[in-house]
Amino acid sequence: MEIIKWKTISSKYLVKEKWATLRVDVVDLQNGVIKDDYYVLEYPNWVTAVAITQDNKIIMVRQYRHGGDIISLEIPGGVIDGEESPEEAIKREMLEETGYTFDSVELLASNYPNPATSNNISYTYLLKGGVKTHKQHLDEHEILVVEEYTIAEVKQLLKTNEIAQSIHCTALMYGLMALGELA
Repeated sequence: MEIIKWKTISSKYLVKEKWATLRVDVVDLQNGVIKDDYYVLEYPNWVTAVAITQDNKIIMVRQYRHGGDIISLEIPGGVIDGEESPEEAIKREMLEETGYTFDSVELLASNYPNPATSNNISYTYLLKGGVKTHKQHLDEHEILVVEEYTIAEVKQLLKTNEIAQSIHCTALMYGLMALGELA
């Protein structure tokens, strides 16, 4: 059987906010079933960085995440603002969150965090040659600590499930693969 896209018959917005929008769609599935309550979360697109310093350390951040009620060890990243490109966004986020600038920026992957119920894309970049050039310039809701780890330490953190953010685990996998360090 061939899988085809569902046909959207109608959409109604239930919530429209800056950081999240919830809509309910009426959709016609390929088998003729009409589903009248398919909920979709619309989020802005995101960027994440596997960021390597000049001395070959991976930059990570530790911060509280209210949705999961956890203190989370993560890689830096954030929301793409307005019309900026993903590459511009990751450079901006790195400077704001960490104060680091980099010699090179390479797109590694673009993934949908949860295409079953949300529509956004997360872009993962590998940044190399990081040097601390500025102070952090955090958004009003951001409270985070910058930490540096060796590649071996990050691999151990992944093995022991100490990085809870699944999108960031995926990004680290792509980064380690690009660095020839996946094993």
